[in-house]
Amino acid sequence: MRVAVPHTLPKAEVRRRLDEKQGDIAGFVPGGMADVETSWASEDRMTMTIRAMGQELTGNVDIEDDAVVFNIALPLALSFVEPMISGAIEEKGRKLLT
Repeated sequence: MRVAVPHTLPKAEVRRRLDEKQGDIAGFVPGGMADVETSWASEDRMTMTIRAMGQELTGNVDIEDDAVVFNIALPLALSFVEPMISGAIEEKGRKLLT
């Protein structure tokens, strides 16, 4: 699943905000029962491991010039919740950048 959240900020500011608010990413998962571990793989990529609903998901957040792109490997068993998760990521991702 790929969700792009547009922004008009300099990359350094996006990195700062993501770093400062990375604990808020757990709230992106509907139901609020997620455990999220993050780390910076590079200057423009944060990796994530998300444990929720009995599943472990992996993904990353890429900082692009005009968008923050959330990529999450969603297993087939959870594909039915993809619209709900992508909507939450888009909505909360915008708030994360403000």
